[in-house]
Amino acid sequence: MDTNDLTSAELRVWRAFARGEVVDFRASDDEDPAQGADWGPDRTVRAIVLRALLLNGPAQDGEIPALRLGGARITGVLDLQYGVIDHPLRLSDCFFEDVPRLYAARLRHLSLRGSVLPGLAAATLRVEGNLHLTGCRFPGQVRLGGTHITGTLFLDRAEITAPDTTQPALLLDHATIGGDLRAPGLRTHGAVDLTSTSIAGSASLDDARLSHPGSFALDAQTLLVEGDFHMRNVRTQGWIGLRGARITGRLDLSYATLSNPGDAALRASSSTIGELWLRKGPPMQGTLNLRRAQIEVLFLEPEAVPEEVLFNGLVYTDLTPHEPAERRLPMLERDGDGYLPHDYEQLTAAYRRVGDDHAARLVQLAKQRRLRGTRAWYGRLWGYAQDATVGYGFRPLRACAWLLSLLAVGSLAYALHHPRPLKVSEAPHFNPVFYTLDLLLPVISFGQEDAFAPDGWYQALSYALIITGWILATTVVTGVTRNVSRQ
Repeated sequence: MDTNDLTSAELRVWRAFARGEVVDFRASDDEDPAQGADWGPDRTVRAIVLRALLLNGPAQDGEIPALRLGGARITGVLDLQYGVIDHPLRLSDCFFEDVPRLYAARLRHLSLRGSVLPGLAAATLRVEGNLHLTGCRFPGQVRLGGTHITGTLFLDRAEITAPDTTQPALLLDHATIGGDLRAPGLRTHGAVDLTSTSIAGSASLDDARLSHPGSFALDAQTLLVEGDFHMRNVRTQGWIGLRGARITGRLDLSYATLSNPGDAALRASSSTIGELWLRKGPPMQGTLNLRRAQIEVLFLEPEAVPEEVLFNGLVYTDLTPHEPAERRLPMLERDGDGYLPHDYEQLTAAYRRVGDDHAARLVQLAKQRRLRGTRAWYGRLWGYAQDATVGYGFRPLRACAWLLSLLAVGSLAYALHHPRPLKVSEAPHFNPVFYTLDLLLPVISFGQEDAFAPDGWYQALSYALIITGWILATTVVTGVTRNVSRQ
């Protein structure tokens, strides 16, 4: 490029490039780049000049060329498609009139920190270092699908607005990030697509605001994060999709506000997560879907559980914080798939692992009561009998109370009116207590029942004691067998 065709501002940038010097056109540190359309020619640089510098700029012995520009108005399209740029590129607090085209380009380092751009077309971009989009404002789509960044991607405090809500605001699908994804304070109006993205470090969307009502605010299906994924104090309008995602460390949704009424707020079905934290936030407005997820530590506060959950096939090793069973059982009753034995077995196992056998028995009792509601009327009647007598075998002391009460009633009744002996000469001495025990206990015999025959309503009482004794014995044996098999 002929330097005679350059403006004074462009000539200043051209001369600084060879020595890697910074050219800063900013009038003050708090200047707003959004007003860049009003900047005059003294701080205007054509994109074609920047392209010429990056692809074939001047060099100076003993110096490292670099393009370091701040506070400039960049006109025209910065087209670096398929280009190989060996020089660091930093365009801070600049105003771009057109969308830069970086498709399939190879860069050593790229920073657009604080700049205002109508969008960014950088699919399959390769950056051998960090990509800085900190504080950038995009009133258009940012396309970074398939990018390969060996370092860290910085999107902290960036703001992206998709003019067409049918298209994602941020496309970062199938990307590979060798470091971290740093996006605390990110603001998006439109969807964020992280489908099949791989992050070797950790990801942070703390304090982010993601808005795409009625659809996905964050689609991260089959996402891979080798470290933690922090989303503390995040606020979403629309659902978060993590189906099939693998997060080795912690997925932290502490203090989060998730809203997608009438549909799922968090979809993490078939995901594999080291730790999932749902705490200190309001109940999500929408369904919590953890079907077939595998979670090592589930930190789930009862207050954070929404009105509907989907836990079919959910497997977790530890459930924290430790809460009484009475506070955990309502979340199983909110399962949109209805009664699922697996849910109760998982909760029972979690209590048993921490040695809380009392809570485990309460969960199993609640399971039997839910199961009773799914049976025919005669099955429900038998269930009510088991529940009232011995609590399905989980409350054996209740059987003792029933036996003692019936023993007292029978002993008193037969003490006042002895039944007649069948064979007077062979009958033993009548004992009302042991006669009543003979009626109540179906296995043990004291020789009283076979020797005496009551009549009238005393005979009806004997039938009632026999039937009740069988019911108590059956339910006790069932409960004991169930407990022994669990051990």
